[in-house]
Amino acid sequence: MEAHTASLATIIRAAHFAARAHAAQRRKGEAGEPYVNHLLEVAELLATHGAPPEAIIAGLLHDTVEDTEVTEAELAREFGPVIAAIVLEATDDQALPKEIRKANQVRHAPAKSAEAKRVKLADKISNLRAIAATPPTGWNHARRVEYVGWAGRVAAGLKGVNPALDAAFEATYRATMARLAAEE
Repeated sequence: MEAHTASLATIIRAAHFAARAHAAQRRKGEAGEPYVNHLLEVAELLATHGAPPEAIIAGLLHDTVEDTEVTEAELAREFGPVIAAIVLEATDDQALPKEIRKANQVRHAPAKSAEAKRVKLADKISNLRAIAATPPTGWNHARRVEYVGWAGRVAAGLKGVNPALDAAFEATYRATMARLAAEE
C-alpha cells in the first residue's frame, strides 16, 4: 500500500475509532450536536492548514483519553506510540482541579511538541467557533468572554509552528470577541 493511501486509511480508521469512543457524547452547546463533529472539525482544520497525517490523526483522537474510557495503551496499540504520545501531550490531567488544568495549559503550551501545538491550536479554534455559534448551556456572557481570553493566552504559547493555523486562530479569536462585544 502506498504511503498516502496508508495515511488516509489510518485517518479514516481514527475517525471511526473516535466516533465509537464518543458515540454517547454531545457538545455542551444549545444545539447539542454529536461530539464527534468537534473532532472532525479539529481534523479538518489541521488538514486544511497543512498539518501532517500524525497531527490529523491525533486531532481526531485528542479527547479520547480525557473524555472516554480509552487508555494511552489502547491508543498505542491501535495507532502506534507516536500518535499516543501526541494525544497524551494534548490531554489535560483530569485528576487536577479545573483551575490548575487551565493554568497548566497556559504554562505548558510553549514546551509542547510541534504536533501537539497544532492539535491544541485547532482545538481552541473549534471551541471558539462553538462559543460564538452555540455557547454551552448555562454559560453567561462573562464566562464566555473569560474563556475566549484564556484560549488566547493558551494560543500565544502554541504559535509559531504553523503560520496558517496561527492566522486562523487570530481571525477566529477576533470574530468571537467582536460577536461577544456586540451582545453587550
